[in-house]
Amino acid sequence: MPKIFKSLFFQVVIALMLGIALGMANPDLALQMKPLGDGFIKLIKMLVPVIVFCVVVHGIAAAGDLSKVGRVGIRSLLYFEIVTTVALVFGIGLAYYFEPGAGMNIDPKTLDAKALSGFSQSAAQVAGGGVSEFLMKLIPSTIVGAFSSGDVLQVLIVSIMFGCAVSLCGERAKPVVEFIERVNEIIFKMMNFVVRLAPLGVFGAIAFTVGKYGVGSLKQLGGLVGLFYLAVVLFVIVVLGAIMRLSGFSLFKLLAYLREELMIVLGTAAGDSVLPQTMRKLEQLGIKRSTVGLVIPTGYSFNLDAFSIYLTLAAVFIAQATNTPLATGDLLAILGIALLTSKGAHGVPGSAIVVLAATLAAIPAIPAIGLVLILSVDWFIGIARALGNYVGNCVATVVVASWEGDIDRAKAHRILNGEIDLSSEGLVDAVGGDEPVPSAQTA
Repeated sequence: MPKIFKSLFFQVVIALMLGIALGMANPDLALQMKPLGDGFIKLIKMLVPVIVFCVVVHGIAAAGDLSKVGRVGIRSLLYFEIVTTVALVFGIGLAYYFEPGAGMNIDPKTLDAKALSGFSQSAAQVAGGGVSEFLMKLIPSTIVGAFSSGDVLQVLIVSIMFGCAVSLCGERAKPVVEFIERVNEIIFKMMNFVVRLAPLGVFGAIAFTVGKYGVGSLKQLGGLVGLFYLAVVLFVIVVLGAIMRLSGFSLFKLLAYLREELMIVLGTAAGDSVLPQTMRKLEQLGIKRSTVGLVIPTGYSFNLDAFSIYLTLAAVFIAQATNTPLATGDLLAILGIALLTSKGAHGVPGSAIVVLAATLAAIPAIPAIGLVLILSVDWFIGIARALGNYVGNCVATVVVASWEGDIDRAKAHRILNGEIDLSSEGLVDAVGGDEPVPSAQTA
């Protein structure tokens, strides 16, 4: 069998095309494929909390110096805040320049409020309480509760505390560290089984979407969808590309290295679906495990670049569509509130609409009912959101590792230039294939 047929990238592309074809040819049958996509993502999410715990704890224990761990965390948060603020401003700027909602002349009273009924309570929970409430949500009720809820931030807090305690215990905790490392290997083997199902997951998700909304569904609110895709592409190429260049690496070579993961995110519109294998591939790139284990999980909640663009772009779009004038104070309020609400996006069902509703709830000038306009195309927008967020987190990991000197630059350049092929079998090797993968800790 030719090698290309064994490539997960090739299989995902074929699944993508077959899903679109089925959705167009037989929409009713395509709708029944939804469990394939949902099941794949659910399997991934089942393993993510344990993987994050094992990777972070082992990384902190291996780092030894807790001051270094703290420094990496602070630098990561600083980077996240700067870049997401740029993204928020970027969204406002594009919305005002292109005015995607101008001329729609929508009367808020004519919109169907029932369509938003399912998001109201969640939006109130995200917006309510302000900073203090948000910080309290980071603390799980119990250690087990952090894992059962699937909230990556809560798992991360438990992992950091446990890792620091293990590090302080020194040699006495060595058996625990070794046990966690072996558990991590087993979980990655389990992830290997799940990743084999990626083509089925992509097929099911795409077939359902095309079957339900139709290929022509992008015509409705097409201007907003097109502008958002343009915004994400520009942000990735211009902003993230410049950041990568300043760090001494090529963005396009990094994207080529992560092409399999990008295709899965494209098909499932979910960054969670590739979190474990992305962490492993970044370690393969020569980045220390401790840095990968801290930056990637934290970034899933604090470094949502494309999501930040979406918040401000959609808010201004709704104002324009409903002929709602916005003063400078309103724009500053959108920016400030979005900085907070965007951090609570991960792990919230229907997070995009929920967090946007929470943002608008704090800005009375914009009619929140305008969210109905976004609902019909939110899935399509979600594809670019997931891709942009994913690329942003990978870039953040490379940048923070460069700041800290936690990346083997020579090895990374050889891999990105194609001189070393650590993933010749696609994502399978990246998540624990039959061949042992060199650890970034020993690189």
